[in-house]
Amino acid sequence: MFRQILTVAILGVSSIYVSAQAPAYQRTSHGVTADVKGVSIEIRYYSPVIARITKTPLPSFKKESLSVTKVPDSTKIVIREKAGIVTLASEKIAVRLDLQTGDIAFETARGETLLKEKPESADIKPFDDAGSNTFSVSQAFLLDKGEPIYGLGQHQRGNLSQRNQQYHLVQGNTDDVIPLFHSVKGYGVFWDNYSPSVFTDNAEGTVFSSEVGDGIDYYFMYGGNADGVIAAYRDLTGQAPMFPLWTFGYWQSRERYKSQDELVGVVRKYRELGVPLDGIIQDWQYWGNNYLWNAMEFLNPEFPNPVKMVGDVHGLNAHMIISIWSSFGPQTKPYRELDKIGALMNLKTWPESGSEIWPPNPDYPSGVRVYDAYHPAARDIYWKYVKKGLFSLGIDGWWMDSSEPDHFDVKPSDMDHRTYLGSFRKVRNAYPLMSVGGVAGHQRSASSDKRVFILTRSAFAGQQRYGANTWSGDITSSWETLKKQIPTGLNFSMSGIPYWNSDIGGFFLSNFKRRLSDPEYRELYARWIGFGTFCPMMRSHGTDAPREIYQFGQRGDKIFDAIEKFIRLRYSLLPYIYGISRDVTARGSTMMRPLVMDFPADKKVWDLNNEFMFGRSILVRPVTEPMYVKPSIGARDSVMVEDFGTVKTVETYLPEGPGWYDFWTAEKKLGGGSTITSPAPLDVIPLYIKAGSILPIGPQVQYATEKKWDSLEIRIYPGADGDLTLYEDENDNYNYEKGMYSEIPFHWNDKKHVLTIGGRKGTFEGMLATRNFHIVVLPAAGGSEKTIVYGGKPMTVSF
Repeated sequence: MFRQILTVAILGVSSIYVSAQAPAYQRTSHGVTADVKGVSIEIRYYSPVIARITKTPLPSFKKESLSVTKVPDSTKIVIREKAGIVTLASEKIAVRLDLQTGDIAFETARGETLLKEKPESADIKPFDDAGSNTFSVSQAFLLDKGEPIYGLGQHQRGNLSQRNQQYHLVQGNTDDVIPLFHSVKGYGVFWDNYSPSVFTDNAEGTVFSSEVGDGIDYYFMYGGNADGVIAAYRDLTGQAPMFPLWTFGYWQSRERYKSQDELVGVVRKYRELGVPLDGIIQDWQYWGNNYLWNAMEFLNPEFPNPVKMVGDVHGLNAHMIISIWSSFGPQTKPYRELDKIGALMNLKTWPESGSEIWPPNPDYPSGVRVYDAYHPAARDIYWKYVKKGLFSLGIDGWWMDSSEPDHFDVKPSDMDHRTYLGSFRKVRNAYPLMSVGGVAGHQRSASSDKRVFILTRSAFAGQQRYGANTWSGDITSSWETLKKQIPTGLNFSMSGIPYWNSDIGGFFLSNFKRRLSDPEYRELYARWIGFGTFCPMMRSHGTDAPREIYQFGQRGDKIFDAIEKFIRLRYSLLPYIYGISRDVTARGSTMMRPLVMDFPADKKVWDLNNEFMFGRSILVRPVTEPMYVKPSIGARDSVMVEDFGTVKTVETYLPEGPGWYDFWTAEKKLGGGSTITSPAPLDVIPLYIKAGSILPIGPQVQYATEKKWDSLEIRIYPGADGDLTLYEDENDNYNYEKGMYSEIPFHWNDKKHVLTIGGRKGTFEGMLATRNFHIVVLPAAGGSEKTIVYGGKPMTVSF
């Protein structure tokens, strides 16, 4: 046996290496290729932790990925061939190719097996895609028994681990496709395909199957842990830019504000009540009737002066985003211009009727058509009307509804429709990536003074690079739905896209016939807003009944007071939240974290679907069952009434680690690795702070930027060493990308009980020269406090 060992700096001329007992393989600039049983297989390293695998019968396979933006690095690898096995090894991972079967396995640099393809499971079958000769493709993998995996986007079944699941991966209202999973073992697999697909995990294997593909194409990533996998995924598909500070405040919306006076009146009412608010959203039909659908102009007579409306909102120190869609009515200017270049699709979509009477009247079809977001000229036209009709007015962001898009009564001929990039079948799942990316890219080109902020209903791999926050779709109001939102958001976050939220209170109120007068719904809403406080976006929205705080009574009423308390809590945590957002952008981190991300060695959290970490310090245990309503004695129709006479409790699991503190009392440190009983009155969501955390607490404000952070409370939770970086910048532009920001590092030495505040790094316009830090070392019983003046120089504070 001839054994060839070579070190590749990954550049240079290709060479062929032949073993006497195995087929040939060929060195390339970033790995190897080999022909096995008529299939061309390529292993290409993109970095020391990322390898791309392609398998295709085509003589040459060239694909410009819609998701992947990374160009392969120059990576040092060692290539060995022995007994028909070619092994490529970087400093982090090894990829083994069987030259007889074409099967591939992945190992750590130490030789530990991470993942294997199922033997001879690569399946590539000819497929006629609307007249184009291509393939249907499938690849199976073998996972360890009991090995949990996470990700795959948004699928609202209530499970956290994705083992023993099957999903039809097609974009939908409440389902978002991101074909990425990663394991508790610290590796991830990204299946780079946009066509309708099926993910299956069962005793036979873990399989991706796609209707259309010129070949099998996937990326293997090794990060050592979940954060490492997500960091590699974002290195591959794009980093998440920072959102403005104000987007992390409280948002109010409804379906829909019917006039500009009504919308401005909501903001004014919040200001009169002194309840914090930063964002207001205008939903659909500001354009008028359905034949004018998504005209991107204020043609509804109830909005006679949109310039004044936006100015009034800004004058009240709030921001406004507005609904835009992926489809256009036949009487709109965008429709006519898009039709001229053949950039409208023949799909049945929303709204189905030109009449606004419900249910839709098929005798009066709306004529609304989806636009071809894959077409660069169509994206230009789309932005032209957004810019002229809305952005020029000072609108602060975009609510891109139906971005999957809505597609009803799907027919095979629908999927045959020729888009700019081929059949709709070929690129179906990438639609939200293209539509959202078109708006984000154009706005970035138009202005760097206002950060892109997009709220969207659908997402695909790579969408994190476009400044988008995805919500969970038009969900119903129920306790079961609330319960499912937790693992739904966690798996979405584990899919590499860090910003997610849900309609607080649920979109449809069909489960509560008496709407807001139903005591059970009021309790559900209070619990949901507690959960929403610890999501990347805190946004109330829904149909059937308005959800503004004053719809739930007034101060002194239990529900009103609970809602206000959670909104104020959100604002007090803004310095912490903004710091997390910086970690997301600069260090590939994740806001909403399943416990397995931070405690992978604790098997009890591997499939725990009712708790999560918000950042790396706060454990959140949402309450997802009714506690304070019961049937009224002697009442008809099972009328429910509120009963607040007893404080109810829930069970909370505290993971193994240095210990925990109850956020609300901080009376003593609690041990980890155990389940405790948590008090859960209506205005409390069980929260626990990890020992070793340093938590900055901001001032009470009416909106995010009302007060500078010149007098912050710094809470220290002892029991382990801890670190915090206080991040600040200009809040709503892209100067941070030019280095215009500051960071103040804090380090807690638990053994010495000393807090070290490092020298401030960086500068930006408007930065505070000096400030007060009120330092509190917990627990409350026996804790100590000191107030110091910090001027940017290093200093230590002993306790």
